[in-house]
Amino acid sequence: MLINRKDRKIPVYHQCELIGLGRSSYYYKPSNFRSDDLKVMNLIDEQYTKTPFYGIRRMTAVLRRLGYSINHKKVARLMRIMGLEAIYPRPRLSKSHKEHNKYPYLLKGMSIERPNQVWSSDITYIRLRHGFVYLVAIMDWFSRYVLSWSVSNTLDVYFCLEALEKALKINRPVIFNSDQGSQFTSDSFTGRLLENGVRISMDGRGRVYDNIFVERLWRTVKYEDVYLKDYSDMRDVKTGLRSYFEFYNNERIHQALDNRTPEEIYYNIDKRLNHTCFASQIHLMSRFVPTISSVLSQESVQCAPSGQTEEIIYLKKPLILS
Repeated sequence: MLINRKDRKIPVYHQCELIGLGRSSYYYKPSNFRSDDLKVMNLIDEQYTKTPFYGIRRMTAVLRRLGYSINHKKVARLMRIMGLEAIYPRPRLSKSHKEHNKYPYLLKGMSIERPNQVWSSDITYIRLRHGFVYLVAIMDWFSRYVLSWSVSNTLDVYFCLEALEKALKINRPVIFNSDQGSQFTSDSFTGRLLENGVRISMDGRGRVYDNIFVERLWRTVKYEDVYLKDYSDMRDVKTGLRSYFEFYNNERIHQALDNRTPEEIYYNIDKRLNHTCFASQIHLMSRFVPTISSVLSQESVQCAPSGQTEEIIYLKKPLILS
């Protein structure tokens, strides 16, 4: 075995990096859950995504309406496994640790005006065909840009650290916001933030709107990707999510971002065509070159006034490329 779990000097996640092994692959174990339990958990996940304010009693009622003979005790047990705490109006995938430091919530009344001002992170349940994994993501609040993500079949701190290290290679925020889960309050996680001069903010316990943008991201990921793809295993879900997050960052427009993509906002670029400029170009061409059905013919170029042909062809190029 190349990985020595008893080595106190080199943590497991660092050993995995040294030999080029994904930490999630090292920890991965096939699920031993019964298929009927997994089916119920998937239904709970779908219902919770639609109605995160449903507790155990309502969730039990929904399952019974669907024909399942199930009591609230079993629903409570499955929700605990999934990290959904009934008494809170939000997922509780990461439970707090009494010995870890807690930090105040710094975002109340704050105006978020630029990229890298605030990053936030959270964890969610992702169903598989024969099991499930957990997904963590780090997002820039201002642009909705997903800086990094990682998956694991255990709720340890290491896959959260893996995502943090990836994000810090891109940039660093002024404030990092998360819930009070043990993964985010651990010394190893908060220590990396403090080493980089990042101020730490933590949600008030059970306050769903403190991290609302990541909550919206989870709904988007599940409705637009996970529920449609029916991923089979760890490799399948990692490949699929990699493709989806590339689409989400680089192609998916957001109405709240003036129909621009998170990438455009985060990196301050604009991929939209300048239609005002093109309208001016078309007007110039119509003055010098006759066109038929908006198609530039060889004859019309030859009829252009002397000295105008090169300019007209240059102005036409953006229209051809589009």
